Amino acid sequence: MDKDYFEGFRLNEEITLRKIEIFLSFMETGNLGKTAEALNMSSVSIHRALHSLEDGLGCPLFSHRGRLLRPLETAKLFQSHCQEVIDHLTHAVELTKIAGGVGSPLVKVGTLYSLTIRTLPHLINASKLRLPGIEFELTMGSNEKLLSKLDRNELDLIVIALDEQSDLPSHFEILPLFVDELFLATPAWMKIHTQEAVPLSAFENERFITLAPGFATYEDFRQLFKKADIAPKHITEVKDIFSALSLVNAGVGVSILPGRMAAVYPDTVKFIPLQPPCRRSQSITMVFKRSRQHEPNILALVAEGRMFARSLRNKK
Repeated sequence: MDKDYFEGFRLNEEITLRKIEIFLSFMETGNLGKTAEALNMSSVSIHRALHSLEDGLGCPLFSHRGRLLRPLETAKLFQSHCQEVIDHLTHAVELTKIAGGVGSPLVKVGTLYSLTIRTLPHLINASKLRLPGIEFELTMGSNEKLLSKLDRNELDLIVIALDEQSDLPSHFEILPLFVDELFLATPAWMKIHTQEAVPLSAFENERFITLAPGFATYEDFRQLFKKADIAPKHITEVKDIFSALSLVNAGVGVSILPGRMAAVYPDTVKFIPLQPPCRRSQSITMVFKRSRQHEPNILALVAEGRMFARSLRNKK
């Protein structure tokens, strides 16, 4: 549409967002009484608002049969477009609040499956004490998936595993929480003739269980075998770390897993350190967008992340 159209267009003052809200509610319930109950209004006020909306449009929306209102085709058309307007306006309000640092109480956090054992529960509980009313929606997945969602603003903050080769975009802020060493995980009944660190080459012929590409632990697995200059003979690939650990526990094979998983099967799975040059660690790190670092929800999580990291350092 051209500029002259908009300059000559004026929305009738009878058409308000409140009346559109009432109209949409009535179209959903189809009943004056139910609409009045849902909006905490009287049936008379609902009827008056709908009639006023028709006057503002200069077009009938309903056929009147006594006290009953039957939507016409015009009402159905108006409903579809009004819903789009409300959806766009709601999204605009949310984005504006985010830009102004007054976000929703809901925080969308992405994390690795392995961090749901201790790290995420601690951060969530501590943040709730710091900022009452805050709510969390968790998404579990690989580093690759979570970073992509964070970049598209589908997540507010993520907690993932990084290594020294990780190169994140400059618009991301990172907060390291702790470092976790990788171990050879074996069934407890497997005979290991030493209590010391073992060479990865000694297990070249074992069936290895590993995570799928995209997960940090998969990349660690690949790099460790590259350093050892060997190739595993048999590999079973799974899509989450708990499945990998469960298969080790069942005696299906061995795996390379971070130490934080040792608490799941402490009596039936052994975590054995690896000899150099195959020693490798993961840095568990909080990642969020620099442009959102002053939002109250992000500030609360970051503050608790710093305290959590400090408490772990003090235990050493």
